[in-house]
Amino acid sequence: MTLQGTKRKITYVATYETIAFLLGTLGFFSFSDSSLERAGALAIFASLFAVSWNFAYNAMFERWESKRQVRGRNLVRRVLHAVGFELGFLVVLLPAAAWWLNISYLHSFTLNLGLNIFFFVYTFAFTWCFDRVFGLPESAATPTPM
Repeated sequence: MTLQGTKRKITYVATYETIAFLLGTLGFFSFSDSSLERAGALAIFASLFAVSWNFAYNAMFERWESKRQVRGRNLVRRVLHAVGFELGFLVVLLPAAAWWLNISYLHSFTLNLGLNIFFFVYTFAFTWCFDRVFGLPESAATPTPM
């Protein structure tokens, strides 16, 4: 089953974020002195931001990817994809977590670093599995000769 375009992006983001919300809430709760409600609220913010960032980032990445002569998603390209997404996410979530959980920037950094390492692996694995189930997007697929 090959899934393309907006339908692919919506399916990707909805599935990814549902799992990420549950894991994020547990992470924020487990590694801070915050209540489950505050951790959940931060996870909701993180998920809402991530949905927006995911759509924007994947659109930019696929635009860049479509201009490459070599098609497909090898290990290097998958690592670039995951690192770029997580760096953009860290820029926003680090100060938000410090403020919302009332923790220092250093504590927020270590909390986010742990979450980013986890989500780096999660993003890599999720995208690989998603591509295996739904096929590569047109931007990464090898063109069929006419």
